[in-house]
Amino acid sequence: MDNFETLTYGVENRVATIALNRPKTLNAINQTMRRELNQLIAAIEQDQAIRIVVIRAAGRGFSAGTDLSEGLAGYSTIDEQIQQEYKPILMAIAQSSKLYIAAIQGACVGIGAALAMSCDLAVMADDAYLYLAFASLGLVPDGGMSHHLVNALGYKKALQLFAEAAKLSAAECEKYGLINKRVASDALESQTQIWAQALAKGAPLSQQFGKHILRNVHTSSFEQTLDLESKLQTTCSTSQDSQNAIMAFFDKKEAEFIGR
Repeated sequence: MDNFETLTYGVENRVATIALNRPKTLNAINQTMRRELNQLIAAIEQDQAIRIVVIRAAGRGFSAGTDLSEGLAGYSTIDEQIQQEYKPILMAIAQSSKLYIAAIQGACVGIGAALAMSCDLAVMADDAYLYLAFASLGLVPDGGMSHHLVNALGYKKALQLFAEAAKLSAAECEKYGLINKRVASDALESQTQIWAQALAKGAPLSQQFGKHILRNVHTSSFEQTLDLESKLQTTCSTSQDSQNAIMAFFDKKEAEFIGR
């Protein structure tokens, strides 16, 4: 899985790192990158040795969004392109059993911002920014960006930022809860890896099912959430990991999790 044209990839201490690697175009997402992301994310999902996935980017910016120079890249409409090429990537991240962390530097634009926001967690360089460029091109948000913005900012603020084609600084992203951590730009990669490797020591089943519960809160009633928690708590509490962790707690030892 290392012969990619638009990505670089590596695994260390149960953490997989995908880097968008078209720095000369500010990592504009072309058709090849979409296909390679789909392929790689699917392969990572099947690899039980991987627990955490980091998505980062080479060069001075995270992504300029879609590579507009390609047009529709063979599709009749942009809807077909989104449904066939972007949606599988974004849904695979949302539905993954693993936690995804975005490491964001420089400009993070359009559907590139949607890719970053689709991750479960995010670390952002203090001089980075999200650029909601859609309206300036006569477009609407895509890639699920409306969902992320309204959930974090509320309707009125989200609509204002969209209509103004605004830029959101790292400080503003942190304020609104769009990211988890803001760090110095020269520490982005190291701090993200430190956090990812700490999370990789956690309980895989807890992370998988906790993600599933929290991802579904906004589309579920209180009772449905309670019932889902109860069901998945049974799965977790009867796991080997949970039983070993409880024994380690009483023995005052650090628990080791194997994912079963």
